[in-house]
Amino acid sequence: MEGRLPEPDRPWVMRTYAGHSSATATNALFRRNLEKGQTGLSVAFDLPTQTGYDPDHPLAAGEVGRVGVPVSHVGDLRALFDGIPLAAANTSMTINATAMWLLALYVVVAEEQGAPGRDLAGTTQNDIVKEYLSRGTHIFPPGPSLRLTTDMIAWTVANAPRWNPINVCSYHLQEAGATPVQEVGFALATAVAVLDAVRDSGQVPPDRMGDVVGRMSFFVNSGVRFVEEMAKMRAFAQLWDEITASRYQIEDPKQRRLRYGVQVNSLGLTEAQPENNVQRIVLEMLGVTLSRSARARAVQLPAWNEALGLPRPWDQQWSLRMQQVLALESDLLDYPDIFDGSPVVAALVGSIADGARAELDQILELGGVVAAVDSGYLKTALVASLAERRRRIEAGEEVVVGVNRYADTEPSPLTTMGADHVEQVDPGVEAEATFALRAWRAARDDAAVSAALDRLRTDAAGSTNLMAATIACARAGVTTGEWAGALREVFGEYRAPTGLSASSGAGADESLVGVRERVLQTASDLGGGRLRLLVGKPGLDGHSNGAEQIAVRARDAGFEVIYQGIRLTPEEIVAAAIDEDVDLVGLSVLSGSHLAAVPAVLDGLRAAGRDDLPVVVGGIIPPVDAEKLRAAGVARVFTPKDFALTQIVDDLVDVIRAANALP
Repeated sequence: MEGRLPEPDRPWVMRTYAGHSSATATNALFRRNLEKGQTGLSVAFDLPTQTGYDPDHPLAAGEVGRVGVPVSHVGDLRALFDGIPLAAANTSMTINATAMWLLALYVVVAEEQGAPGRDLAGTTQNDIVKEYLSRGTHIFPPGPSLRLTTDMIAWTVANAPRWNPINVCSYHLQEAGATPVQEVGFALATAVAVLDAVRDSGQVPPDRMGDVVGRMSFFVNSGVRFVEEMAKMRAFAQLWDEITASRYQIEDPKQRRLRYGVQVNSLGLTEAQPENNVQRIVLEMLGVTLSRSARARAVQLPAWNEALGLPRPWDQQWSLRMQQVLALESDLLDYPDIFDGSPVVAALVGSIADGARAELDQILELGGVVAAVDSGYLKTALVASLAERRRRIEAGEEVVVGVNRYADTEPSPLTTMGADHVEQVDPGVEAEATFALRAWRAARDDAAVSAALDRLRTDAAGSTNLMAATIACARAGVTTGEWAGALREVFGEYRAPTGLSASSGAGADESLVGVRERVLQTASDLGGGRLRLLVGKPGLDGHSNGAEQIAVRARDAGFEVIYQGIRLTPEEIVAAAIDEDVDLVGLSVLSGSHLAAVPAVLDGLRAAGRDDLPVVVGGIIPPVDAEKLRAAGVARVFTPKDFALTQIVDDLVDVIRAANALP
């Protein structure tokens, strides 16, 4: 037929983001997914692994095996890929602060299988900048973090040339509130910082910079406005080609081509009427597959019920089948780019490209992306953008079907099974992981471990590429917590700016005026001053968007808000509540560890003689768990269906008045 390609394009790599409980359980899940036609693996790691802690560390309590697979040492990675030939695999690992460590473990296991580094294909996410801005699994300050990234890139260019050592992530920027222009501009600023660091490190010869650029990959988000998303990706590709040619003098157009993978927008999935998420996911997939010149190289789709909890294997299969139907049943891959020559598309692409170019120039004028992180510029911009989006949703200007319009619904047969419609993580997983870790430590050569860690500390204190020392640690049996702990000693730790100081959602809606009056009246009834709210993020969960939006709206309503950022122990939250003499404690937990983290805070308040202090909780919390939390003493539980921030703040006033016996 006229207009078709001589041969259909090859489908993109199809993945599902998977991992939970244990390496053995996740290995079984990987095998099932591959048998169902999945063509690449995407590994989800638990929060202790992502933040460099072993399962027996106090901060790991309640987090082991929840949002991903726990990997404490090379033995766990052997079990994770048991029976899966790594020379033939294409593996994506969502790992950042500990990316070098996980790559070293992967290299060692591959060598044990007989696969040298040159045969390995896959990706380590390894974008620490967006961790400072949105995801929160960072460990080290920007300088040392950028060094780790640079060392990995230099090592892979020489030893694993098919491996993508970094996936610059605009995905999480959109989740944190970025507009399309900000998403592209901020991500390109990160890519420029990485390429500049590699170029200036002297580890890669100038004539190999094309190889560095050719292995740079991106991980993007795609929202339901799929026409705009398609244009965004065309603008992204245009700017990347422009930057790599002009700034780095890369002559080969193949090396300048934008290479990206995608997960479509999980933040846009709703707890209310979750069946609507199916069509959202399909539309979002179109945004990154319709345009041939800017089509994703790899796609992974969330499951319809991710706003409710951890998806089951059947839910993930449904998402995989969406990809397979589009790629294999439709005629999408039969044609050249169907948008070439469209003046509408060209105008939209040009608008996004111009805006992103201006954002990039502004960041470079500030001194680059690291300076823009340290100053709070990027975080403040994201918090403000997300606040504006929330305002539009609450005002009904941006429609979310089933949430702020057409909320009436018939009972859904998909959710009538209660807790059975999401995967349940066995609470015994943590104890099993801790027992196995202690057995591993007892069986290894302690002298070899000490020598490997001493070498790592020495190399980190100098300028030696750290991949060799890290691989030596992996071979010696060093654990995740020990590797990260050694680097913490040398590099220190970093607490990123919260972005709240200059952000405002004032005027979000007219009802905020009434809430302000209630806040003032309640403060007066309690004896004057201002109502004080402590917003706390217990444990290792770094997803702070919701907590920050509540903090901004509460402050705009007249509360004095105390927010100390992410990754706090229950003891630290209790101490802050008492020291700051707050009227209410609000806890945000999205990792599924609420049944461990929240009672620990409640117990701490009781031990301190402040069991009268009301506590509210927000997160992805199934109804049965919400009942348990209320029975334990939580005054109110908020979940994603509670989208109206002003109403939530009004409810917080109700909680304070009830706790103080005010009418």
